[in-house]
Amino acid sequence: MKTNTSISILSIFLSPLLITPSFAQSITKSKIEEAYRLFEHDPALKNGTASLTVLNGTTGEPIFQQNETVGLATASTMKIITAATAFDVLGKDFKFKTTLYYTGSIQENGILDGDIIIHGTGDPTLGSSRYPESSEEQLLNKWVYVIQNAGIKEIKGRVIGDDSLYGGYKVPGGWIWTDIGNYYGAGVSSLNWRENAVGVVFNPSEKIGSPAAIQKLTADLSYLQIINEVTTGKNESGDNVYAYSGPYASQVYIRGTYGADLKKTIEIAVPDPAYDVAFQLSKSLTNAGIKTANPPSNSRSIVTTDIEKHSLDIHESAPLSEIIYWFNQKSINLYGEALLKAIAYQTAQKTETSDGASCVQKYWENKLKINPNELNSCDGSGLSPQNRVTTGAMAKIMQYTQSQSWFPEFYKSLPEYNKMKMKSGTIGGALGYTGIQTNSMGEKFTFTLLVNNYSGSTSAMRKQMFQLLDTLK
Repeated sequence: MKTNTSISILSIFLSPLLITPSFAQSITKSKIEEAYRLFEHDPALKNGTASLTVLNGTTGEPIFQQNETVGLATASTMKIITAATAFDVLGKDFKFKTTLYYTGSIQENGILDGDIIIHGTGDPTLGSSRYPESSEEQLLNKWVYVIQNAGIKEIKGRVIGDDSLYGGYKVPGGWIWTDIGNYYGAGVSSLNWRENAVGVVFNPSEKIGSPAAIQKLTADLSYLQIINEVTTGKNESGDNVYAYSGPYASQVYIRGTYGADLKKTIEIAVPDPAYDVAFQLSKSLTNAGIKTANPPSNSRSIVTTDIEKHSLDIHESAPLSEIIYWFNQKSINLYGEALLKAIAYQTAQKTETSDGASCVQKYWENKLKINPNELNSCDGSGLSPQNRVTTGAMAKIMQYTQSQSWFPEFYKSLPEYNKMKMKSGTIGGALGYTGIQTNSMGEKFTFTLLVNNYSGSTSAMRKQMFQLLDTLK
């Protein structure tokens, strides 16, 4: 009797240590199942669809799956698939290159009988203030210096922004009209500039409903006609401003309301980034005393590519690891589209967004045996509401990243929400999260949660999703 009592007491003290990984996992699975059943019966999902995949972060084995083979709109969670593919295909040290060169010849008196051309290969960071060595001011100053250093004092031709590599400036198919005139809906080309956006500073009226005048733009766009129809909204009404334009448009309409108490710079898309960079360089050259005989242009002014080129400067972007950091942290759609085109160009010498989406499908079919129907995408950023990806496929790719040499850089790029490292995604009627989590017992999980066509507010649905994901903590 005494011996049995000792054993009983000892087992009480040792019981926490005797919990096997499989037993702990079953506890977690039960918690997830119970939480998911409550979640899926929320009235906000009466007409919606939810899907959750949770994998063992160490082995990759499924712990919980619901609707894991149903394709859903991804919003910006799509970015983790693009990022992982880019890391694998391009390499974490990959850099984009932009070449400044001249055609023709420089006469003894310093007159260039030719053009200055900026040739892009898809760098989405060119002119971006996020990277000191790639900022607009830094690059323009450097380019003016190398042109002066080459002995050029006057240009008989023009400054040309060459965006021909990807066939010009385009917007991915499936993007909607109310998006593409705004900074988050900016198109992509092989010569992007200042993230293809410009800031607009408004001066709202004291009277609600009166015009909210434009105080200034953050860059000179005097070559465009900007039609401002924005009015002043009530205090605390916030930013309800939308810009409307398309590739190569000469007019930009800005409509909506700007809160009377709002202090925010509104960013809109630039319709022709290649022209814009040529315009800004041409202006900088003029300020430096170097005249150009003809106005700036995009690649349409290049009659033939079979001409002698004299390199003046080759600018390299930040490495891919730094680009993906900002891509995921700030959810920059342009970066996703630029990376998708780079993947297509590097792997198949193709340049259309649809080519990139097809390359991503084939890549993961070969790498992880993911059915292409589980990766139906129209872009690399998730802005298209037509994307249809399964949580099963996304979770498998997220799991794959953890065994790769570039995983530390990838993990660092993931934002933190709800005290969890995960990428979020939000567009009309779609909300999602995908990430990696270690709970208090040391168990590691890989997860993807997508919700489509929910009702009610985004903040209310987000709160419900966080409560569900709390079971992984």
